[in-house]
Amino acid sequence: MSKDAVNFLTNLKEEVNKYIADVDLEAVEKAADIIMDAESKGNRVHVTGIGKPGHVAGYVASLLSSTGTPTYELHGTEAVHGSSGQVLPGDVVIAISNSGETTELQATVNTLLANGAHIISCTGNDQSTLAKASEVCLKAHVDKEGDSLNKPPRASIIAEIIVLQTLSDVLEERKNLTLNQYVKWHPGGSLGKSIREMQK
Repeated sequence: MSKDAVNFLTNLKEEVNKYIADVDLEAVEKAADIIMDAESKGNRVHVTGIGKPGHVAGYVASLLSSTGTPTYELHGTEAVHGSSGQVLPGDVVIAISNSGETTELQATVNTLLANGAHIISCTGNDQSTLAKASEVCLKAHVDKEGDSLNKPPRASIIAEIIVLQTLSDVLEERKNLTLNQYVKWHPGGSLGKSIREMQK
């Protein structure tokens, strides 16, 4: 049995449990307020990130869209090469970065702010440039990534997913999402099939 694998899972469990106990639910509620207010004015939600957080952005955009909050993925670097045109003044952008200091994302956030977007940050450093540029920071801090190098993003990615899943759950609750509505957006696969069978 791999000693490194056992240590990784042990560290990961400790980090995730510690993070869940410290999730700032007031910040999550404030982020939901910003999104609900923007939607009430006809504005939209976008999610962006660089590197591994960019992959998280794609998942979160899909999750939010399937649970009642139409959301678009915004490419973290293409935004400064024209793609920021998808973000209208008053739109909300969730920007994800573990350090909060990623140079490429800073350029994107500065462009979006100049164009009138609302920024919600998701970062492990609530004193970072990204956090300070946002209206609310969803802190996703971990002390250890879990592996011996403590550099490749592992636990930090899970923390980002946890807090953004929590945000999606709060929004889902506020919108009183029903299974009938959900299956309209997710009719395929075993999940969609299971809902349709329940409705028979």
